[in-house]
Order: sequence, then structure tokens, then C-alpha cells
Amino acid sequence: MEQPSQPKYHQKVPEPTLRRLPWYLSNVKLLKQRGERYVSSTQISKETNIDASQIAKDLSYVNISGRTRVGYEVDALIDVLEGFLGFTDIHKAFLFGVGSLGGALLQDSGLTHFGLEIVAAFDVNPDLVGKELNGIPIYHSDDFVKMMQTYDVQIGVLTVPIEIAQSITDKMIEGGIKAIWNFTPFRIRVPEYIVVQNTSLYAHLAVMFNRLNFNGYK
Repeated sequence: MEQPSQPKYHQKVPEPTLRRLPWYLSNVKLLKQRGERYVSSTQISKETNIDASQIAKDLSYVNISGRTRVGYEVDALIDVLEGFLGFTDIHKAFLFGVGSLGGALLQDSGLTHFGLEIVAAFDVNPDLVGKELNGIPIYHSDDFVKMMQTYDVQIGVLTVPIEIAQSITDKMIEGGIKAIWNFTPFRIRVPEYIVVQNTSLYAHLAVMFNRLNFNGYK
């Protein structure tokens, strides 16, 4: 039965649901490439290994309805998911710390396909300041507040060394940043009104290594 309830606009969407929705979007796009016009929760379940009832529940937060025994119209589902997730709007961001990871993110033009455009970066390395990477200007960290008056930015991407992660975070917030995508393994402290998304590559590595050892692989 492909009939989710009305979208819960007045409820906060659970974080696990928000994490799963992009998986559905990616797999529905693949089905579209295969020529599919409709997709059911069961089909998405086979692609993602997520229970079909959970998928229907997750999609109940999205403004779309499926047809019984037919499913969701693929094009409509893609459009609605992209809009709901914010991928159709461009959110401008500053990046702090142009090291190996920060530089890789500046080179990743694919971020714009998911609604994030890094418009400037900040560092203290004299070999980097004043230059561009992938067309993105790199400024000295001291120029951050001034650049906030030039760019319409609310998001900061944090890729600095761990020992200065908190101090840079504090400066970002003081300068007007409202959301932080934190790539450092340091759990930054922020006021309640600041949005933080922690994406520690090292933490994921630790989980992977642990599972390998647990399963007896050496």
C-alpha cells in the first residue's frame, strides 16, 4: 500500500529519516536511468536493504503520495525529494582550513549538485592566501569578518587542525555563521541555536576497523 500519511510539516523530521532520504533519492535516480516510470517502496527496499514499511514511513514526511499497486511516479518523487532535502537551492558556505581535506572539498564541484557552494576559503598559510583553488579564492583567516559583509553566507565548513578547531569555531560564530559542517575529530562546543553536523572520517574508520577485527579479518 503506497499511501503515506499527510506530510508532518509541524513535526521535526527525525535525523535517521533525513539520513535515509538521500539514499532513496540516489536509488530512484538509478531506476529512472533504467527507464522506470514508477517505483514502489518494495523496489526501493530491494535497492537499499531498508524495510519497505520504514521507507513508506520516511516518505510520509515528504509531500508526495503513491498509487496502490503502482507506487510513486519517479520524476515527481525525485523532484519532491530534492526540494525537501534542500538540494535544489544553493546554500553558500565558507571553508576554514585549506589542508589536504579542505583542498579536496574545494576541488569537489559535485557539492553544488547537492545544494552546497563553497564561495571562499580561509587559511593562514602564506603559500595559499591570495590564490585560488578550483576558482575559489583563499583569504587570510583575519579577513573572515570582512568577507562576511561581501558574501551572503550562513554555513561554515571546518577542516582545520584539531588544536584550533574550537577557537576557529568561536570566531565563526562571532562572525555570524549559523551552521557548521565539522570534519575534524574534535567535538566542538556551540550555542544551542547553532546547527552542527559532525562528519569525522576517522570515527568511521575506527568503526570499520573494529568490525573487521570483530568478524575475524586481520
